[in-house]
Amino acid sequence: MAERTASVERNTLETQIKVSINLDGTGKLNIDTGVPFLEHMIDQIARHGLIDMDIVAKGDLHIDDHHTVEDLGITLGQAFAKAVGDKKGISRYGHAYVPLDEALSRVVIDFSGRPGLSLNVDFTRGSIGKFDTQLFSEFFHGFVNHAGVTLHIDNLKGFNAHHQAETIFKAFGRALRMALAEDPRMAGMMPSTKGSL
Repeated sequence: MAERTASVERNTLETQIKVSINLDGTGKLNIDTGVPFLEHMIDQIARHGLIDMDIVAKGDLHIDDHHTVEDLGITLGQAFAKAVGDKKGISRYGHAYVPLDEALSRVVIDFSGRPGLSLNVDFTRGSIGKFDTQLFSEFFHGFVNHAGVTLHIDNLKGFNAHHQAETIFKAFGRALRMALAEDPRMAGMMPSTKGSL
C-alpha cells in the first residue's frame, strides 16, 4: 500500500502555514495556530479520522482570526488532495452522525473532485469564547475548494454552541475516515463510472 502522506506550505502577507498529514495514522496531532478553539476542533478531526497532523500557522491575529482560519482550511484541503492521490481504491463516500449531550450533527462527504459545501448550522451564539462561529464557514469553504470534495454539514439539534461545533468536527473526522478507507475489492479501481474523479 502506497504511503498516503502530504506536506504543504502556504505563505501570504497574512499567514504562513505548514501542514503535514498522514491519512493512515492513529490520530496524533501537533498543532500551533494561536487560535485555541480551532485547535480543539482540529483535534477532533485527527482523533476521529485517525489522521496524523502536524500544523504550524502564524497569522495576523492582531487583526482577527479570519485569515488564519480560512487559510488553514485552504492548506488542509490542499494537503488532503495531495495525500489521497488518484483516489483509486478508496471508498469515496463517507458519512457520520455524532451526538454530544443535547447536540447532534450529520456530515456527509464525497471525494468527487467537485467542490461544494452545504452548511446548515444555526449556531445559538455568535461566538464560542473568543472564537467567531461565522469562521467555521470560512474554514470549510477553504477546505472543500482545495480538497475537491462535496461536503454536507447539518446540525440537527443543539442549544450549546460548543456542543454544536464539536459534533460537527467529530462527524467530519469520522466521515473522512470512512470515505478515505481503502476497499480491497476496489484495489486499483476508480470509484466512479466516469473512470476519473
